Amino acid sequence: MSSLLRATLITLALLTTAGCTNKPVLNTQHDLPAQVSDEKMKQTIVAALEKREWTVQRFSPQLIQAEITVRNQFHAEIDIRYTRNSYAITYRDSRDLGYKDGKIHRNYNRWISMLDRDILAGLRSTGASEAGSAVQVFPQTGTAQ
Repeated sequence: MSSLLRATLITLALLTTAGCTNKPVLNTQHDLPAQVSDEKMKQTIVAALEKREWTVQRFSPQLIQAEITVRNQFHAEIDIRYTRNSYAITYRDSRDLGYKDGKIHRNYNRWISMLDRDILAGLRSTGASEAGSAVQVFPQTGTAQ
């Protein structure tokens, strides 16, 4: 195999691999059959954020804004809107995660999946299990779909 052909194949393989790291932004929404107090919902969400090393930026009624910086480089910000019987995690902003046209580095989606799993586990331990949920992957439009 010629050196030029080998170099071309290696370049194509690397480009293909690099292209696979960006995935549609993951936003989640869950409806719970049992209601919990606003305070309990907030405590459960904050505990999950702390477990996953997210930093709470701001509290307001039924909204928690949080951020994470990984390896002093990769940064993401999210909004978590909640009621007594539901919550939703949505993308707000990021840095160095390659966000473009509703796609982002796959690690962001992994962080959100793990956070979401921890919130659900915390709610289950309080007796509020999941009735219906929607894991939504779509381009960031600013509104939940």
